[in-house]
Amino acid sequence: MSGLSLYGLPLYDLLWAPFAEFGFLRRALVGCTALSLAAPPLGVFLVLRRMSLTADVLAHGILPGIAAGFLVAGLSVTAMSVGGLVAGLVVAVGAGAISRATGGREDAALAALYLLALALGVTLISTRAGSVELSHLLFGSVLGVDDPALFMMAGISSLTLLALAFARRPLVLECFDPGFAAAARARGGLWHLLFLVLVVLNVLAAFQALGTLMAVGLMMLPAVASRHWGRSVGGMAYAAVGIALAASLSGLLLSYHLDLPTGPSIVLVAGGVWVLSALAGPVDGILPRLLRRPHLTG
Repeated sequence: MSGLSLYGLPLYDLLWAPFAEFGFLRRALVGCTALSLAAPPLGVFLVLRRMSLTADVLAHGILPGIAAGFLVAGLSVTAMSVGGLVAGLVVAVGAGAISRATGGREDAALAALYLLALALGVTLISTRAGSVELSHLLFGSVLGVDDPALFMMAGISSLTLLALAFARRPLVLECFDPGFAAAARARGGLWHLLFLVLVVLNVLAAFQALGTLMAVGLMMLPAVASRHWGRSVGGMAYAAVGIALAASLSGLLLSYHLDLPTGPSIVLVAGGVWVLSALAGPVDGILPRLLRRPHLTG
């Protein structure tokens, strides 16, 4: 393997040596792998349900709970996770309850609660957090993932995959034929609530590594890119997971070799894959559509 090289550097030094040498990089890779297995399939369903911005709303909605946990116990994974989970569920469930009670749109209620939660979270953080703590809460610390955070990521990933195994059919039905789902009494409201809980949990897990500002990066960018690589829900989910895994590994390596911030590197790689997918992806990619010859008529 030492004979293989790229730009004068052995492939071993480029691809494997950083993980073999540094334990924090291995831990970061394990954490990002857990996020990449569960979050992108949820992102696919968000795209199909035209709820792509909901994940970002919930990522900011957990901020006051995380801030409250920080004020009580400092940078404690348990305290911030419990606070973030409560705040996220209040935003997700509260938006639905307000829309049903007032007859308004759920997205409008989500926007209002999101802005209130964001303002409250920033206010709480500013009362005590220094620059280091503020950077950690907003941008995360992939390379600082500890055992509690790693166990939480793995647990949420396992729970999400298990829940999706049971909920896949009703969620797909809700995406493509909500009228039939309602007529068949498929309990769409219950499945929708379960789906939002899973989104909140995965946003909370991603926060530990990517912070509140980019927690949805590994959930949504691979999901948006996957529509150019698969035509079925399953195909899109597999493609999204593959893109997320590749972005995680590539982002960690770029961060190490070029001395870049780790979380943004991962999200930027995922964004780059989305751009390439939109340009050259076999399903509705720009270039394949331009090069496709029109069918002969007559």
